Amino acid sequence: MTEDSQRNFRSVYYEKVGFRGVEEKKSLEILLKDDRLDIEKLCTFSQRFPLPSMYRALVWKVLLGILPPHHESHAQVMMYRKEQYSDVLHALKVIRFVSEATPQAEVYLRMYQLESGKLPRSPSFLLEPEDEVFLAIAKAMEEMVEDTVDCYWIIRCFVNQLKNKHRDALPQLPKAFEQYLNLEDSRLLGHLKTCSAVSRLPYDLWFNRCFAGCLPESSLQRVWDKVVSGSCKILVFVAVEILLTFKIKVMALNSAEKITQFLENNWATFIA
Repeated sequence: MTEDSQRNFRSVYYEKVGFRGVEEKKSLEILLKDDRLDIEKLCTFSQRFPLPSMYRALVWKVLLGILPPHHESHAQVMMYRKEQYSDVLHALKVIRFVSEATPQAEVYLRMYQLESGKLPRSPSFLLEPEDEVFLAIAKAMEEMVEDTVDCYWIIRCFVNQLKNKHRDALPQLPKAFEQYLNLEDSRLLGHLKTCSAVSRLPYDLWFNRCFAGCLPESSLQRVWDKVVSGSCKILVFVAVEILLTFKIKVMALNSAEKITQFLENNWATFIA
């Protein structure tokens, strides 16, 4: 039996007995052993397979540019990242913008605002829409990444990726969503149009917040694997799947307000 056929046999066997990800994990470990990590191969892997939890933070940090491709530089670079984190946090405490009682997600937001030159004059000022997006992503990321330094840097670079790399693509996602839903279920799309609900769907929740705060953590991690590795189109497919999953319920609602309210609040309880 050749090496390839042995690998294929093992893959089928592992899948049958419930260890589908064993071969994928081994492949990722081989990629991570390289002295110089291959960014393109890591992106391809993340697009095709969910990342194992034990390697997710490392792969995300490399793909987001927090860590360089060279293994030998990782420790030193993270030391610099930690020092920068501590300096920014200390500055916020000195000017009394945060304290020990400040929720961690808000601390991350204030750090991000300070570093980007957008810190308001007072903590009591109302948050901008982009701040609300940041907080939603930060609260979700807190549940995935235990280390506070890693968590802040991943949030920071994830948000920057959305603002920069995906800046032109994100506004096009509602149109793409409509096109894909039409292909999957034109009757459902027709119902949404009849109710004037298409323009009122929770696109901000789906596409700007990348489903933060509504998908279960395990599902959100897999979606964000794809976003981090360069594809925001996964957000469209998830949105379409949500509509298809709750088609019967949505078809029974006869107003844009009711449909939007259901999609923003109630359906998440069914998924969880």
